[in-house]
Amino acid sequence: MQFDTVIHGGLIATADYTATGDIGIKDGRIAAVAERLSGGQRRIDAGGRIVMPGGIEAHAHIAQESSSGVMSADDYLSGSVSAAFGGNSSFIPFAAQQRGQSVDDVIATYDARAARSVIDYSYHLIISDPQPKVLEDELPRAFARGITSFKVFMTYDLMNLGDGGMLDILTVARAHGAITMVHAENNDMVKWMNRQLAAKGLTAPKYHAISRPELAEEEAISRAIQLAKLADAPLFIVHVSTAGGAEIVRREKFNGAKLFAETCPQYLALTRADLDRPGMEGAKYVCSPPLRDAATQDALWHHIAQGTFESVSSDHAPYRHDETGKFLNGWDIPYPKIANGMPGIATRLRYLFSEGVVKGRITLEQFVALSSTNAAKTFGCATKGRIAPGMDADIAIWNPDARVAVTSANQHDNMDYTPFEGMMLTGMPEIVMNRGAVIVEHGELKAKEGQGRFVARQPIDLRGKPGVTVKEFDPAQNFGVELR
Repeated sequence: MQFDTVIHGGLIATADYTATGDIGIKDGRIAAVAERLSGGQRRIDAGGRIVMPGGIEAHAHIAQESSSGVMSADDYLSGSVSAAFGGNSSFIPFAAQQRGQSVDDVIATYDARAARSVIDYSYHLIISDPQPKVLEDELPRAFARGITSFKVFMTYDLMNLGDGGMLDILTVARAHGAITMVHAENNDMVKWMNRQLAAKGLTAPKYHAISRPELAEEEAISRAIQLAKLADAPLFIVHVSTAGGAEIVRREKFNGAKLFAETCPQYLALTRADLDRPGMEGAKYVCSPPLRDAATQDALWHHIAQGTFESVSSDHAPYRHDETGKFLNGWDIPYPKIANGMPGIATRLRYLFSEGVVKGRITLEQFVALSSTNAAKTFGCATKGRIAPGMDADIAIWNPDARVAVTSANQHDNMDYTPFEGMMLTGMPEIVMNRGAVIVEHGELKAKEGQGRFVARQPIDLRGKPGVTVKEFDPAQNFGVELR
């Protein structure tokens, strides 16, 4: 076989094994994996390097308006470029429905925005207005196109669907093989805490950390799981930030729930102390759920190592530290008016490799699973996330020994800061490929605007996730009634 490209002599790393060998690429796909391969119009020497699937960033806010009207700083060009420099070959940002907007219009809007991407992409739909026509007509049409995941909120007044609305969404998802993602925080707990703090005049950024208690996340995670069990639908808990929340996920997964979850680097690297910086510097670290403490970081690392989480995602929410982002509502504002979120799409994998693999917290195989393979499986990216013949040649070649500090300048995004500024990390993706084309090489962007493609995704793979039998839905125990 004549190969377009042969990557030779590298340590091939997958979620299952590592082995030194060669990869042959033809027409954008992996055509062969062997101990030695000859030929290739281009031969890339990967000696001393790790060759792994390109990252799949499954949680990012790109060219997206928040419910309060703040537009993220990164569009699909800058966001995809930043992702590529971070070792990612594809991503799945959110496409957000605003109240009164049809799902068809949402998809058309994001199709136009995403046309600039340099890497492959799909969308998670954010549903904020589940009218009957949305549930019965528009969502099934989106599923048929290959958009097989969406997100709902249990917090924020403009986004919170309530338990009944969640059950409706979960039921539609189950019928079509889709997965529901949920931001789980108890809205009333958060609002009550906000009132308590406001009454005492405690409105500086640092008080954001205590306005959203760990209990609010833990209660909402538990409730969301029970709702999903009642609907017999798969559920993905996003950005788990608490030890208690992670433990609930672990226990319910052990008991057979159709459950998936993630955490994020900011909950591993930063603490609530970062919110207590001079002036309004703490606003850079306002995100929800909020940053926690060192003990929580240790607990989350334990859960990562033990398999509680399918992925570690960035939750890239790029709001600049100026009047277009964090301070859209003014400069001297209480913490609830500060735009929630922070950037991190270029740092996600570097941080996870350095703090996880290099420091011995996780294996290289786990790193591959957490960064790519599990996301491909969970979200139906059938041709991505693995090094095997027939798969897309989405590949990242890493220098495991490079030591490079994180700076705002090397994020390649549209932001004016990074919360990870100055961190010295070990490991750097040197070459990143998308469908066989080199998109980043030794610090240079090689991709062209718009070369990314939309990825139509498959229904969720629930093998090994039997679910939990609810007695009231069992005809043997409910007077013979078929309720599903």
